[in-house]
Amino acid sequence: MGVGATDASRVGIGHDTHRLCQGGPLLVGGVEVPHTKSAVGHSDADVLLHAITDALLGAAALGDIGDMFPDSDPANRGRDSAEMLRQAAARVRQHGRAILNLDCIVFAQQPKLSPYKQAIRERIAEILALSPDQVGIKAKTGEGVGAIGQEEIIQAQCVALLGPN
Repeated sequence: MGVGATDASRVGIGHDTHRLCQGGPLLVGGVEVPHTKSAVGHSDADVLLHAITDALLGAAALGDIGDMFPDSDPANRGRDSAEMLRQAAARVRQHGRAILNLDCIVFAQQPKLSPYKQAIRERIAEILALSPDQVGIKAKTGEGVGAIGQEEIIQAQCVALLGPN
């Protein structure tokens, strides 16, 4: 017996990059992390929540964050990324998909994110009505190399696994 398209698990990948500027704190995964720099963006510039949003939308074949929340729309200036993620997740669920798990990586030379990883997991789980054990968080530095290593940018990636509702 074959598996129908609505029965199959689906995987999506999300990626985001933001420039860094002087003045903190840095918003990562819905958590304010003390730092001397912050991310620059049209919304609140939460690089991790943006990557998760794209991963969920991609797994459900529903476009990307720019389709749902275009930066050309003044209503999206300074918008709360947690609210954007909630709306994207609701759309995914309306299309018959359940979020099974997320695996995320944040790429930042500084600040060290290890002390904040559990709080970030818990915040993402809260936003998406998941258990924290469904959210994996890893942090990597740029080893002093390139735009990440020179603290010019912060990046995040997420892989999302969806199953049928």
